Amino acid sequence: MSEIVARTSGAKGRRRRQIRRRRRQRPSATQLDRLIAAATVDAYGESEQRMGFFTMFEDSLKLPFETMVLGVGVLVERIDLTAAEEIVAICRRGRNRQALPILELPLPTPLPPGAEWIEAYRRWTRGR
Repeated sequence: MSEIVARTSGAKGRRRRQIRRRRRQRPSATQLDRLIAAATVDAYGESEQRMGFFTMFEDSLKLPFETMVLGVGVLVERIDLTAAEEIVAICRRGRNRQALPILELPLPTPLPPGAEWIEAYRRWTRGR
């Protein structure tokens, strides 16, 4: 009986490690291409495509999350779109807030849920 319990707890431990590893893994190029296609479907022109990504960020990215910017811990509170149609992360440290282009935002490890959209957006901007 104790052998069965030991095996079960060992399997649970392995399963937890596998789940943790999956959370840390970056999406593959194929996965990113699928996300790009989903964000830009029915979008005409670069402006509408960028808006598609912004919508995906709003719907999928779990906020707030912490990350490091220039060696300093910040809290990413929200994602915004500037008048120049640049997608930015609104970062806070204490009472100070600053907008940082999402393309320059360092992502933490493990990635927050929905961060794959940021990586897909980065891939999209390099390919257009």
